[in-house]
Amino acid sequence: MSPQALLAHYDSGALWPQRAQDEADTDVAAAYQRALALRQLRLARGEVPRGYKIGFTNRNIWSRYQVFAPIWGTVWDSTLQFCDGEGTVSLTGTCQPRLEPETVFGMRATPPVGASLDQLFDCIEWVAPGFEIVQSHLPDWKFTAADTVADGGLHARLLVGTQVALGTVAGSAAELEHRLGAAQMALRQDGRLVDQGSGANVLEGPLHALHYFLQELRHCPGAPDLQAGDVITTGTWTDAWAVEPGQVWSAQFDAPLSTLVLHFQ
Repeated sequence: MSPQALLAHYDSGALWPQRAQDEADTDVAAAYQRALALRQLRLARGEVPRGYKIGFTNRNIWSRYQVFAPIWGTVWDSTLQFCDGEGTVSLTGTCQPRLEPETVFGMRATPPVGASLDQLFDCIEWVAPGFEIVQSHLPDWKFTAADTVADGGLHARLLVGTQVALGTVAGSAAELEHRLGAAQMALRQDGRLVDQGSGANVLEGPLHALHYFLQELRHCPGAPDLQAGDVITTGTWTDAWAVEPGQVWSAQFDAPLSTLVLHFQ
C-alpha cells in the first residue's frame, strides 16, 4: 500500500482492504521506508514529530501477535497529551484501539554514537508513567511485523502522566534498571482488576528497550536521530486491552512511577 493510501486509512480510522494470505507484507526494511515516506506526508501538512514509540518489547505477547522483535514508530504533536496523573483521551478516528501501560522517557540530549547504558542514562531528563493507545487497520489484529511498521508502529495516542526528574530516581543506569525492573503495576478498568505487569517485562527493563531502539533507529536509512525534547514510550508492561468510549482505566505503578488514570471519550 502506498504512503498516501496508508495516510488515508489512518485519517479515516478504516480497515485496510482484505487481502489473500500470500499477499501479506513480510519486508520489514521496506515497511520502515514506507513509514518514513508517510512521516514526510504528515510533516508536509503541519504535524510535528514529538518522539517515538517502541512496540513489542514485552516478549510475553510475541506469540499472541506473531511478532518476534521490537518495532518503532513516530509520536506526533497530534497524538501526544500530558497530564498530572489523570487525563481524558478521545478515541475518535482510531481503528480497533487497545490500551498499553508503559514507561515514558523524556530526552535531555542526543545520545553519543555507540552510547553505553550509562551514557544513555545521562541523556534522559525525566521518566513518567504512560498509556499508549495502539490500533490496527487489519481485521482482528492479524498482521505481520512489516504491517505493524507500515501502520505507524500501531501508534494512535499517548497520554503521559506525572514526570519525575531522573536524578531524583536513580544515580546510574544500573540503579534505574533495578528500580524500574522490580516495579509492579496493576491495571484496572472501571475499578476491576484486568491485568498485572512488571517493568522487567519490557526486554530487560525500559532503559534496555530504549538502548535497543536507539541502535535500530540509527541503522534505519533516513530515520531522524533522537533529539533533546523527544518523548519515548518504551513498550507495554502487560498485554494490550481493547478499549471504548466511556471507560475509565487506571494503572497503579510502584515507585518511582505513579498512578495514571485515563477517561475515554
